[in-house]
Amino acid sequence: MSKLLKIAAVLVLLFLLMGIRGYEDQLFYDPLLTFFKSIQEKPILPEMDLVMLFLNVSLRFAMNTIISLAILWIIFQNKDIVRLSVILYLVLIIVLLPVFFVLVNASEGGQHMTLFYVRRFLIQPIFLLILIPAFYFQKKK
Repeated sequence: MSKLLKIAAVLVLLFLLMGIRGYEDQLFYDPLLTFFKSIQEKPILPEMDLVMLFLNVSLRFAMNTIISLAILWIIFQNKDIVRLSVILYLVLIIVLLPVFFVLVNASEGGQHMTLFYVRRFLIQPIFLLILIPAFYFQKKK
């Protein structure tokens, strides 16, 4: 794959990630989006359909993960890196989704920052921003 084609493919995939973020209100059920945008001094979590929330968070995580894995493949062209990334993403979802569930159910008024950050890690491709430099520096070594 030529360098120009790699750059174009990564840019298309990055635009897909931005599209997921840009149209999150229309694509996903997430009452926490507006809750965290309008946080007050001692807020109480809004009423929400927990099953729909977890399905939509999981769907968004899956979409971001697939695109992120494609980006990693294009950048590194290495099956071992993609395999390790799949394992890391699986560990991430296995650990963070139950933590998210507990935090949504046990979060008290005004104590939502942990919930905010765990949710943010699940719905944004932050892990990709960690993996690219990590694999790059490992490859340089």
